[in-house]
Amino acid sequence: MKRIFFLALILAVSSSLAEAQKSAWRQATDAELASLLPARAPVEKEHIETELRTASGIVDSKGRYIAGVVLLTAGYSADGKYSHYLIVQAPIRIGGVALKPGEYVFGWERARARDALSFHFNQAATGALVGTCEAYHLPGNPPVASLHIWPPADKSIVQIGRFAIPYEVGDEKDQ
Repeated sequence: MKRIFFLALILAVSSSLAEAQKSAWRQATDAELASLLPARAPVEKEHIETELRTASGIVDSKGRYIAGVVLLTAGYSADGKYSHYLIVQAPIRIGGVALKPGEYVFGWERARARDALSFHFNQAATGALVGTCEAYHLPGNPPVASLHIWPPADKSIVQIGRFAIPYEVGDEKDQ
């Protein structure tokens, strides 16, 4: 009986800790995103304009952000290569791609699967490939989003258009 009680207690504590981690993240406000994201993102050897009205992100209780914005790449060497700029201030795994705190760019192309997009994440400063993953079509007929990073307590997805990539936020020991 003591063993069952002890296991139940451990389960209750661990689930409340996991829930606390999820609820610690919230949607960032437009003002927070405007102060964090650059009007011209440093991408390789260029500073590419961003479309701040498309910005989306989350922030935790420690003031760490995971935020992104659409890049206006027409006329730049990154045209067709990247579509979004991403600032990561806490470790995150997006679709299996581990991103440490830093600045990244990503782009996409149609995947072989009809209802999927293939994403590639690169370091913003160098263009070095960090990893690739696939985004899948959201069920039903969801609204289209240029970029929406949902808080973990809501959906734990990064939404581009009608496609989504699941993510998991890490903690300091994951860095």
